[in-house]
Amino acid sequence: MENQKLYDICVIGAGACGIVASIQARYRGKSVLLLEKLPQIATKLKATGGGRCNLTNSLDMESFIASFGKNGRFIQDALKCFDNKETVKFFDSIGVKTHSPDGFRVFPTTHNSSTIIEALQKELDTLKIDTICDAKVLNVAKDDDIFEITTQKSRYRSKSLLIATGGKGYASLGSSGDGYELAKKLSHKIVEPTPAMMPLKSAQKWVANCRADTIAKVTLKVAMKKYSKLQATGDLIFTKDGIRGPVVLDFSREITPLLKRYDSIELLANFTKGLNAQEAMEYLKKRQKDNPTATILELLTPLIPASLAKELSIQSGIDTSLSLTKQKGVARDKLYKLLAWTPLTIIGHDGFKKAMVTRGGVSIKEINPKTMESKIVPNLYFCGEVVDIDGPCGGYNLQWAFSSGVLASRYM
Repeated sequence: MENQKLYDICVIGAGACGIVASIQARYRGKSVLLLEKLPQIATKLKATGGGRCNLTNSLDMESFIASFGKNGRFIQDALKCFDNKETVKFFDSIGVKTHSPDGFRVFPTTHNSSTIIEALQKELDTLKIDTICDAKVLNVAKDDDIFEITTQKSRYRSKSLLIATGGKGYASLGSSGDGYELAKKLSHKIVEPTPAMMPLKSAQKWVANCRADTIAKVTLKVAMKKYSKLQATGDLIFTKDGIRGPVVLDFSREITPLLKRYDSIELLANFTKGLNAQEAMEYLKKRQKDNPTATILELLTPLIPASLAKELSIQSGIDTSLSLTKQKGVARDKLYKLLAWTPLTIIGHDGFKKAMVTRGGVSIKEINPKTMESKIVPNLYFCGEVVDIDGPCGGYNLQWAFSSGVLASRYM
């Protein structure tokens, strides 16, 4: 059945950027149609930040841009249009109070993503934005400067079109890469999507014995000369078959594309807050001097968790029941080296089903960063994760979603 109304704007995807873009466009008096293929809006937003919804962060613009890597400069116009302060102001205007308990990440004071979703739904209703769920878009075409959007049940017409469908991460929450196919039909190139912000699997089996603790300020780096500049620091948690935690989520953005080229990726991990082998030796010798009868495990546990201390000792050939001075010299030397850099061989991941973010998407070479409009098809716009832009965890990707959505809404 064809809907005869001609909308100013049709937005495909009722996620973070699609909803905010729709609201901002309506503020400017535009007629807006918002289409969502799932039964309700903002499904993925509900899971963001572990359900607490980390909306943005307090980083200055230059540092924020740098966190997005080589494509970071593309986002500066969007940030100038709508930055972290504007995000906080917008949510306050629709009744959502926010705060920053750690001085960096910004959350709703309720620490509940439902607060955000309910406020956005209320604003959509108040503005009388035509929001249609269970409306999977099957095809888009352009005829005489009018976009024709076909769903399972109806056909719609619009002067402008915004594709805000997200990436492929969290497939269980509706992210299946539909936007890439729509973009291809409209002559756009797609940078191959890879899963990002996810746990990684290691070849080492001993990691399963170290699952009880979070290790702070772990540094990970790639032990391959060609990629030796790739490294990250943050909290790490071992799993039954690998590693996870904030540092892994961030670093996986670099590792998953490499796993497409290589069977495995060699990493080095420093679990001792940056100590090198010499400093690790001096640390243990001093503690042994202060505690002459202490075993090697007792010496190590203030530095690293007991489970990890035991595993690194085993790998070094250390007798954990003896003191440092009673160990073989070769075993001690190996332990010092392992305390500085522990090898981890990354052999895989769980793909898009565990990925929080997608790396890749619609090529930024074909999008005008000052407007988010396609350089190929007039009045076609893109925003958020469907674009080949991705940042680390900590409010970066949601801020990009909001900023790009608002920028697009100003020009549609």
